[in-house]
Amino acid sequence: MSASEGVLLVMGSGHQQFREYLLRAAAEHSRLWLFDPEEPSWQRRYVTGATALDVFDPAAAVRAARDLVGDGVTISGVYCYHEAVIAAAAHVAADLGLPGPTPDAVRTVRDKALTRARLTQAGLAQPRYAVVGPADDVATAAAGIGFPLVAKPRTLGASQGVVKVNGAGEVGWALGVSRSATQLGMVNPEEVLLEEYLNGPEISIDAAVLDGEYLPYLLARKRIGGEPYFEETGHTIDAADPLLADDDLIDMLGAAHRAVGWRTGMTHTEVKLTPTGPVLVEINGRLGGDLIPYVGQLANGIDSGRVAADVALGVRPKLDPGRESATAIRFLCPPVSCVATAVELPPPDPGSGLYESTVLTGPGSTLLMPPDGYIARYGYLIARADTVERCQAVLDEAERQVVFRYDPLPSGQR
Repeated sequence: MSASEGVLLVMGSGHQQFREYLLRAAAEHSRLWLFDPEEPSWQRRYVTGATALDVFDPAAAVRAARDLVGDGVTISGVYCYHEAVIAAAAHVAADLGLPGPTPDAVRTVRDKALTRARLTQAGLAQPRYAVVGPADDVATAAAGIGFPLVAKPRTLGASQGVVKVNGAGEVGWALGVSRSATQLGMVNPEEVLLEEYLNGPEISIDAAVLDGEYLPYLLARKRIGGEPYFEETGHTIDAADPLLADDDLIDMLGAAHRAVGWRTGMTHTEVKLTPTGPVLVEINGRLGGDLIPYVGQLANGIDSGRVAADVALGVRPKLDPGRESATAIRFLCPPVSCVATAVELPPPDPGSGLYESTVLTGPGSTLLMPPDGYIARYGYLIARADTVERCQAVLDEAERQVVFRYDPLPSGQR
C-alpha cells in the first residue's frame, strides 16, 4: 500500500504486552492512524497519526472518522482486534463504505444469546441453553437444561464471569458471579445465559472471512484450569493439526458464520470436541487473544496481523504456511488471590525448546483470582519444537524451575 492510498484506521491498540505484535505487523503492511482513549506512547513508533477519543462509543468513533476524512485523510480500511471496540469499528467501516463485518453481525456475536438464537434457527450443534433475567423462573430453566451447566454473561469476553454450576444449590451464587463481572468498555446486562456443560477438550480456530468465504488457518487446543471457573491457562498449536483438514468441522464453522451474518472480517471461534462430535461454543469477531496469533505464527509462519490488515482492505490474504512445527504457551497463575513477593522464571533457551520466558508482574503486585478478578497471571512460557508432546515436556520442565512466592489476601481485602 503506497502513501497515496491513505491509512489503515486502527481502532483500539490494546495492552502492549499482548497486542503490540499485531500493531507492528499492521505498520509493516500499511500507514496507520490510531483511534485510542489516550494519546499514543509506545504506539507512536507505528502510527502516522492518532486521535484520542472514546473508542467504545460507536457514535463518537463515527464522528471522529468523518472529521479525519474532512481533514483530507483517506481511510482505506478499519483494523480492529479489541473485543470491546469491534462494535464501534463496524459502525465506522459501514459509515465509510469500507470492508468489514456489519454492525448487526458484530452485535450478534457480541451477544451470546443472539448467537445462540441464530445458530438454533440454522439447526447447528450447540449446547442446550436458556436466557434468564431477575424475574424469570431460574430453577425451572436450569432443571430443563440439566446439571452440570454453565452460567455466563451475555456480552463479556475472556471467560470473565463464566462459571460451572454442579447443582441447583449453586445456581443463585453462579448468577451473582456472572452479573457482577465487569470488563472495560462492555456492558453486562442482568440477563444471564445458562448453558449445558459440554464434556471434551476445547479448541479455537482463527480465520479470515472475505465476501462470505470462510478461510481458517490457525487451530489451537486450549488448556483450562481453576474449576468452577474457566481460566485459560495455555494453548497448544500444531501447524499440521488434522482438524484443520476436517471437512465436517470446517463446514460447520462456515455454516455458523453464515448464520450470524459474518461475511467479512477476522474471527476466533471456540468449539468443544464432545463424544458426539464438535459443538460450537462461541464466535468472537476478532483475532484470538492470549498471544494465540503470535504463537501460531511461530508454528506455521502465517502473520495474523498482516492477514487482518489485508481483510480490512478487502484483499484476499495469503494463508500458505511458511513452516510446520509445534508451539505452546503456558500462563503462570497464583493458586489464590495474593500479593506477589518473588517472581523468577527460567531464561529462554531455544536450543532446549524454551523459546520465550516472560515475567508479567513483580513483587508487590496484587493478583486476584476468580471470582475476585480475572486473568491474574504473573508470567508465561512459550515452547517451540517438532511435536506438541515435546512442547509440553519443555513447558513442564520450565514450570518446575519457576519461583513464585506470595502472601495470600484475606477475603476482606480482595
